[in-house]
Amino acid sequence: MTTVSEPGQTSAPEVPDELEDALTHLQCVLVARRTRTNPEHVTWQQYDVLENLRLRGRMTPSQLSEALGVSRQSLSKALRFLKDRELVAQVAGGADRRELTTTLTPAGHEFLTRAADSRREVAAVSNSVLTPGERSIFAELCKKVADALYEHAQAPLERDA
Repeated sequence: MTTVSEPGQTSAPEVPDELEDALTHLQCVLVARRTRTNPEHVTWQQYDVLENLRLRGRMTPSQLSEALGVSRQSLSKALRFLKDRELVAQVAGGADRRELTTTLTPAGHEFLTRAADSRREVAAVSNSVLTPGERSIFAELCKKVADALYEHAQAPLERDA
């Protein structure tokens, strides 16, 4: 939201328009749903670690770091959190017993199943209130806005790197 001010006056926030209000409301609802289905308080980065392990199986920290495009230090912090919540396990593997491999635990699999069930429930509710044409338009518009937001975020992220 932008603010408008004149010299000598305090700035007052602009009144949000219909689109801003709709996006804010949808975001609040989705975040509240995610909070209810994520009592472990797993962050998006930690979730990505879990999904990579689900998709690829056993991985070393080096492989995970590279796959996620994060520093080893950042990954180490994420893995510590996930190990503390018993969502992943690490064991020494291979010829170099110093290199750990990380795998999902049964609790990690259960967490990902719960997250997938929640996504399916959101899709089912959406399907129940939208006509086939509205679903198609909604999906197209969501993709269009998400792509634009992703592209908008890339420039500042590249400068920070």
